[in-house]
Amino acid sequence: MMRTALLVLALLSSSAFAAEAPDPFEQALAQARARRAPVLVDFTAPWCYSCYYMAKNVLTGPEWDKARRDTVAIELDADSPEGTRWMKAWSVKAMPTYLVFNADGEELGRILGEQTRTDFYRWLNTATSRSNPLDTLKASVTDGSKPSVAAAREVLRAYHARYDATGGLAWHGALAAPVQTALAADAPAAAWVARLRLQQAAAAKDAAACLESGEAVLAADLGCERPYELDKVLGCSADRPELAPVREELLRAQVKPMQSLLDTRVFARPRCADERSVVLATADLYGTLGEDGPERVTLDRAIAEVKKRIGGNVKKDRSLSDNLRVYLDRAGRTGELDALLLKLIAAYPNDYVYAYRYARSLAAQGQHGPALPYYEKAAAKAYGVNKLRNAELRARSLQAVGRNAEARQVLAEALQANGPWFPEDAAKLKALMDQLPPLKSAS
Repeated sequence: MMRTALLVLALLSSSAFAAEAPDPFEQALAQARARRAPVLVDFTAPWCYSCYYMAKNVLTGPEWDKARRDTVAIELDADSPEGTRWMKAWSVKAMPTYLVFNADGEELGRILGEQTRTDFYRWLNTATSRSNPLDTLKASVTDGSKPSVAAAREVLRAYHARYDATGGLAWHGALAAPVQTALAADAPAAAWVARLRLQQAAAAKDAAACLESGEAVLAADLGCERPYELDKVLGCSADRPELAPVREELLRAQVKPMQSLLDTRVFARPRCADERSVVLATADLYGTLGEDGPERVTLDRAIAEVKKRIGGNVKKDRSLSDNLRVYLDRAGRTGELDALLLKLIAAYPNDYVYAYRYARSLAAQGQHGPALPYYEKAAAKAYGVNKLRNAELRARSLQAVGRNAEARQVLAEALQANGPWFPEDAAKLKALMDQLPPLKSAS
């Protein structure tokens, strides 16, 4: 998966080293200027099942070889200090995210999540062929002509990918009336406007606006992106009892399209790139509507399908194997989940992820003692922010079995190694340390 020599070094042991370490994006820009090539940034993480999918199914073959020749491609780990810093700077909210910049560091385009090979390279070729920043597309949105509407679609899509609904809607609202009329008559453009409104309502936790905008969004032809928008509606409209009838009517109208998406694009070909979101959103929909039978059938069917496809070999397809892990967890099949996690630990010994997940599963069952060796195993591979998170849960299990001095030591070591770059997570560790009994002084 190491697709570039500029892969971020995520394990940093001191602030002095961090200060001296060259910034990978600045290095890439220097190369881009020398080569007169764009920069392709790939945000990834070891826990990112979508990244596993892309690595196996999309970032391969002659198209990817050409992309690496034509761009300066770098990989940023979302859990590393540099990755975290650039995520904040560029408002990256999901993994994977792919961004293209020109040699001056101006963004030309971005795309989120799993993509089919066709969709990804179509986007990449379009983005890398631009000579100006994406924002300059706004200047070409002048009327109701096809080129103008096409440019507007891309601008709206870009605002949505940046999670900047407020900016996108403000830009749309400032367009001349004839342009807005043309966009309203164009189904894809109208859908992007509706999706921005839903994104804004969800961020504001405005349940009424979520339902109103959600109705418009879910009426559109969303294809494999339907579960993402359904999840927003499910998440932002749950706490208003007076809106329950409207919410239920909207959700019930989604049973048929979600079941159809499940039947035709998960359990049949061509499959959605992100199968997991379709399965989980469908199960969540049934669960929210109180339909326990269809919810269970959805999960059981997905579990059986993945087991059939991987054939007992968890190394065959890591993305699918990780899907199985999530489905078993969501279905409450804990025994099968723990057995699978042990296989995944053995299959992927070079990162912390599955040892950490297994330790968490054991701890959630009250088995803190058995969890500790797996937290320790994860600690040997953990880095960046995940080192702090593993240390927090490891310390809690140590505390649960009365090993408070060891818990304090684990927290102190993690804070010293990675605390300065992740203040929010570091604060949690410090708070936990304050709760531990003080060390007894030597008499």
